Amino acid sequence: MHVTPREQERLLLFTAAELARRRLARGARLGATEAIALVCDEVLEMAWDGVPFEEVVRRARSVVAADQVLPGVPNTVPSLQVEALFPHGTSLVHVDEPFGPADPTGPGAVLAQDGDVELAPGRPRHEVEVTNRGERPVWVSSHFPLEDVNAALQLDREAVRGFRLDLPAGVSLEFTPGTTRTVPVVARGGRR
Repeated sequence: MHVTPREQERLLLFTAAELARRRLARGARLGATEAIALVCDEVLEMAWDGVPFEEVVRRARSVVAADQVLPGVPNTVPSLQVEALFPHGTSLVHVDEPFGPADPTGPGAVLAQDGDVELAPGRPRHEVEVTNRGERPVWVSSHFPLEDVNAALQLDREAVRGFRLDLPAGVSLEFTPGTTRTVPVVARGGRR
């Protein structure tokens, strides 16, 4: 039998959803993988049957109840997305809190410390001037090695060798075309 990669994924998802159904039938709680598979499988079937998009999202939130999943699953899966084929075509279905609201102090929760936290304490810091000589905006993420940034960015590459932007992880800065910006940089950790 020849199946496309998309069909293979659909069959794998169905198999994981069937595992979830079997576990629920015997009263067992679901882990994140099988709970996600079950919700996604139901979303895909509702879309296939022509259920309106908004109704699919509403129903998806009640496929698996919070007491049917293992502790921490609602915290580790704050949302899910699946591309579903509706009669009108393919749409991305986004479901917030598919297993109910997260427990702010339960397993998998992110607990923030009070007060300010110094990032990269004790590492050398300075500022560098960056000019975007290109025709398009250039984004640089927090931990990208500055000596290797886009060639459209003009900066003293030797002065920033071994440095990154002095920003929290996951944050980026935009350098718009034709502008110059002074940015803080910090030495990278580890072997540079």
